[in-house]
Amino acid sequence: MGVSNIRLSLRTKLSVSYILVALVCVALISFLTNVFLEKQFRQYVINNQERKNKEFVNLISQQYRGDDKWENNNIEHIGVSALEQGMIIKVRDISGKMVWDATVHNNGLCKQMIAHMAHNMYSRYPNFDGGYVINTYPLMHDMAKVGSVEIGYYGPFYFNDNDLTFINTLNKLLIGVGAMSLFFALALGAIMARKLSTPISRVINTAQMISKGYFGDRITEKSDTREICQLTETVNGLAETLEKQENLRKRLTADVAHELRTPLATLQSHMEAMIDGIWKPDSERLKSCHEEIVRISRLVGDIEKLSRYESENLILNSTEFDISELVGRIVKNFEGDFIGKGIEVELHTENEQVFADKDKMSQVLVNLISNALKYTPEGGKIEINVKGADDITEIVVKDNGVGISANDLPHIFERFYRADKSRNRMTGGAGIGLTITKAIIEAHKGNITVQSKVNEGTEVVVSLPKQVG
Repeated sequence: MGVSNIRLSLRTKLSVSYILVALVCVALISFLTNVFLEKQFRQYVINNQERKNKEFVNLISQQYRGDDKWENNNIEHIGVSALEQGMIIKVRDISGKMVWDATVHNNGLCKQMIAHMAHNMYSRYPNFDGGYVINTYPLMHDMAKVGSVEIGYYGPFYFNDNDLTFINTLNKLLIGVGAMSLFFALALGAIMARKLSTPISRVINTAQMISKGYFGDRITEKSDTREICQLTETVNGLAETLEKQENLRKRLTADVAHELRTPLATLQSHMEAMIDGIWKPDSERLKSCHEEIVRISRLVGDIEKLSRYESENLILNSTEFDISELVGRIVKNFEGDFIGKGIEVELHTENEQVFADKDKMSQVLVNLISNALKYTPEGGKIEINVKGADDITEIVVKDNGVGISANDLPHIFERFYRADKSRNRMTGGAGIGLTITKAIIEAHKGNITVQSKVNEGTEVVVSLPKQVG
C-alpha cells in the first residue's frame, strides 16, 4: 500500500508550530525550574537546618550557670521551640546525665512529628532515601566543654508544610502559564497564519488567472513581510509583462492585418479586372501590381526587423567610435536632398566617443534626419547637435517644420502610427521608423524624447550612455 500525501494548509502548519513551540518552551521551563530551583531549594533547606542547629546549640550553651547547674526552665522553652520547628533536642551535662529530653517532655508529639515529616517527604519523593538523623554538638562555656546536645531531625533535608505548599504553588503556576501560553500561541498562530496565508492565497488566485490567460488581475493587498511583498510584486510584474505581450500580440496582428488589407485589396481588384478582361494585362497594369507586391514585401521586411529589434535578446555588436564623425557622414549623404529642398543645415558636434552598435546607430540617425527632412518645408532649417555630459552623449535633431499635434505626440513611437493621416503609404512609409529607433536606443540603455508644436517644429533628443554594459 502506498503512503498518502497529507497536505496541510499554511494556516494549519503555522498554528500547530506555534502551539508546539509554546508547549516545548513551557515544558522545558517547568523541567528546568523543578530540577535546578528545587536543587537550590534543597541546599537552602540543608544550610538553613545547619544554621538553626548552631543557633540552638549557642542558646543552650548560654543556659549553663557553672558548677554543673543549668537554667532548666529556659532549656525547656528552647527545646519546645525547637520541637515546633521539627527538631528533637536532648541535652546532657559533662558527665552524660540527661538535663532535658524532648521525648520525655512529649513523646507522643515527637512520634507524631517524625511520622508527619516522613509523610511529607514520601508524598513528594516516593523513593526518598533519607530518614531520621541525629547530630551531636558539644556545649562550651568559657572555652571548656560543659555538656553536649543531640539534635534529631529528618534529613538530609526536610520540607515542611510551607515548603511543600510553595513547591506545589510553583508547579500550579507553571501549569497555568502553560495553559495561557497555549491559548496565546493558538491565537497568535491564527493571526500570523491569516496575515501570511491571505496574501499568498491571493497570489495563488492571480497565478491561476494568469495560467488561464487573464492578465488584468493585480494583487493589491499589502503585507509587512518582505518576502511576501517581493512575491506579490513579482507576480504583479509577471502579469503586467504578460498583459503587455498579449496586447502587443493582438495589436501587432491587427496592425499587420490593417496594413496588408489595402495593398492586397488593390492587387486583388487589379488581377480580377485583368482576368475578367476588363483591363488588358499591359505593362502599366502589371507595373502597378508589381509595385503593390514590392510594397507588401517591404512591409513584411519592416515587421520582421521591428520584431527583431523589440526582442529582449537583441544582439548588439558594440564598438567604440566617434558618434560625431558618424553624424557628419550621414548628413553628407543627405546633402543632395537638403539642397534640393533648399533647407539650411547647421551641424554642431564635439568629439564624443561612445560604445555602441555602429550600424544600428546609423539607422537611428538616418530615421531621425530623414523625418526632419520630410516634414521641413522648402527653405526651412534643421539643426543637429552632438554634445557630451558626464557619461551621457546627447544627439539633438531640431527642425522648424510642420510639427506634431499634442494629441498625436504620445503615440508617435507606436508601430504603424502616422501623425499625418493625409500621406500615403508609398511616401510615408509603414509608420514603424520611430518604433524601430526607440527599440534600438532602449537596447543601448538609452532614452529618446520628442518635443513638438504644430507649425513651429520638432526637437528629438537621444541620450546615449558612453559605456553600455
